[in-house]
Amino acid sequence: MLKLLIPVLGAKEATEAARHGAFLFAEQCVSEVEVIEVLSDASQGRAVAFHSPATLRRREKDEARDALMQTRAILDDAGVPYTWKRVFGPTARTIAQHAAQAHADIVLLDASQLGFFHRWIVLARLWQLSSTPVTMLH
Repeated sequence: MLKLLIPVLGAKEATEAARHGAFLFAEQCVSEVEVIEVLSDASQGRAVAFHSPATLRRREKDEARDALMQTRAILDDAGVPYTWKRVFGPTARTIAQHAAQAHADIVLLDASQLGFFHRWIVLARLWQLSSTPVTMLH
């Protein structure tokens, strides 16, 4: 049985990944699902010139909470047992590090909400940094 890692990227929900994970669980292909909420460092962008890092972090957490709740609702409705965790850092590096630490067998990334170039940049970085297979849904 496989351990599935589903990253939620900031305010972008991972509903397609959650649906696919629920299907794999129903087909008894997956035994464990872990959802990670990946938040970038709020002090690294240009907005820090106009807003305090605490305000930016709070806003990012609020947006991400809504996305995470949608993803978790799908897994809850399907009866999939899962754990979730909030992690901070650059998207691709953080996902790759967490996949290695959690001994995930596959990373299921929902890229339906990402732009074309952002989607391929994240995927290329993940392929470089991670030894864990990455499946991107779009």
